[in-house]
Amino acid sequence: METCQIQEGAAVYYLTFTVIDWLPVFIAEEPCLIVTESLNFCHDHKALRINAFVIMPTHAHLILFDKDFDNDRLRRTLQDMRQFTGRQLTDFCQQRMPEAFKQVINNPQRTDRARQFWQQSRHPVAIWTESFWQSKLNYLHDNPRRKGLVLEAAAWRFSSAAYWLLDPPGETDVKLTGIEW
Repeated sequence: METCQIQEGAAVYYLTFTVIDWLPVFIAEEPCLIVTESLNFCHDHKALRINAFVIMPTHAHLILFDKDFDNDRLRRTLQDMRQFTGRQLTDFCQQRMPEAFKQVINNPQRTDRARQFWQQSRHPVAIWTESFWQSKLNYLHDNPRRKGLVLEAAAWRFSSAAYWLLDPPGETDVKLTGIEW
């Protein structure tokens, strides 16, 4: 698996986690909650801080960092989170999704495992400037509207858009942490 490309000196990262073969697993509440509950667990117990997120039908985008900017711990936390959610989501698919999903998951692209949920790459991108962070934040929040899933970005439940874009802040399923530039 591609190792998370945590760069020396960078503290904030934009990541994309994509379901293998772009299977639309996140079309129901339960698989989305597996991800949000895992993010909250990592916030409470592994020092992960989530600045923004969106869960789309086939993938998730995140802007995150370690609370103490410990990049080694961040790398381990992300690996643990992907493994845990991968197992939970694979089990969900085995029990609740169509047979075609099971066939894809049970035919992993990697030879070192029997099942695979997440694609290998996380596409980690270090965020070095406020303007780049703002462009990623806008892209992430507007993704459901751009794809025609909602009319307004803040209307997508599994996103931080309502929290960051509405005044007063809207509800969110994930504990969020602001960034001061």
